[in-house]
Amino acid sequence: MMKEEGFASFYNGLGPSLIGIAPYIAVNFCVFDLVKKALPEKYQKRTEASLVTALVSATVATTLCYPLDTIRRQMQMKGTPYTTVLDAFPGIVARDGVVGLYRGFVANALKSLPNSSIRLTTFDAVKRLIAAAEDEFQKIKDENQKKRDEVSVVA
Repeated sequence: MMKEEGFASFYNGLGPSLIGIAPYIAVNFCVFDLVKKALPEKYQKRTEASLVTALVSATVATTLCYPLDTIRRQMQMKGTPYTTVLDAFPGIVARDGVVGLYRGFVANALKSLPNSSIRLTTFDAVKRLIAAAEDEFQKIKDENQKKRDEVSVVA
């Protein structure tokens, strides 16, 4: 590869990879937060609700952003006729129809949805733990300040 195509060939498809991951993460977190906030208060802090919410958000993000993954894979293949994302998108649609943008979707979803769901659920649990620790730390600070104030009044 290095001899025939040069050093830059190792980075073929990097641009589409970077372009594809940002929207996926943005959609995933945005939908997760929106769905989580739409839940009744009593369910918002439950792990089961977090897991289902994460699965929904990962499904939405995967469905919306999968065409970018298809384009990335096409551009990384040797001998691809596409040189840019703007070239690949209409080329794939012209050749295979819109369905072509979703080739391999089911296999990808079976692999990525559990991963994304677990990742977001873990993120949510860690976020709750940090918030609880911050609350506890603030209580300790307030108690210490109150004790200092009491000592200064006595002295």
